[in-house]
Amino acid sequence: MNTTKAHTIEQLRKDILPLQGFKPVAGDSGFDGGLGFIKQAFPGASFPLAAIHEFFCTGEEDVSASAGFIAGIVSAIMRKGGVTLWICSSQMIFPPALKAFGIEPDKIIFIYLQKEKEILWAMEEALKCEGLAAVIAQTQEISFTASRRFQLAVEQSRVTGFIIRRNPRNLATTCVTRWKITPLSTNTENDLPGLGVPRWNVELLKVRNGTPGNWQLEWAKGRFRHVYKLASINSEGQRKTG
Repeated sequence: MNTTKAHTIEQLRKDILPLQGFKPVAGDSGFDGGLGFIKQAFPGASFPLAAIHEFFCTGEEDVSASAGFIAGIVSAIMRKGGVTLWICSSQMIFPPALKAFGIEPDKIIFIYLQKEKEILWAMEEALKCEGLAAVIAQTQEISFTASRRFQLAVEQSRVTGFIIRRNPRNLATTCVTRWKITPLSTNTENDLPGLGVPRWNVELLKVRNGTPGNWQLEWAKGRFRHVYKLASINSEGQRKTG
């Protein structure tokens, strides 16, 4: 592909993005959500703000892992101010623990609702509030129509939404990205007793106009950090440094 053709295709992609809900947020050009080099997977190498992101979970461990991973992204979004609304059916988050992700607990408003239709209604109304930095909701099901309403809301308010879904049946939504976050075992520094830093296997299953991928990340020293494999086995079965 020659340079002129490649430039034309790239320009067409940029022109199409606003038609699909990817409208640049002022001052956030190249925003990576704190994910560093993973931003290359997103359209325009920028984590999609003012969009809806969904996370698929199969058990409580995945829910907790997704919540931690989202907290890391939201901490980056909140650096310019604003508060976040977290909607769920029970208190699964220990607010002071959010400080480990750079979030002051008083900057998160928790709303506890029992019925899924109430959670979806609250999320839609919250996504219309321009003063919020982000909205997080935990619910199993969401219809295509509801997800479309969410997307229309964030295109106006410029708020970013996250949905944590456990064993969903309906997979047809308009969400911009779809993730699967699973916990990984960790090591403590200098092999001392205790708990290690949060570590996850991160699967970006779907990203509109982007490139899905799989990475291993951990949260250490206030940021996401890539977990490099120290060794691998080559085709002859010999161990080599990776």
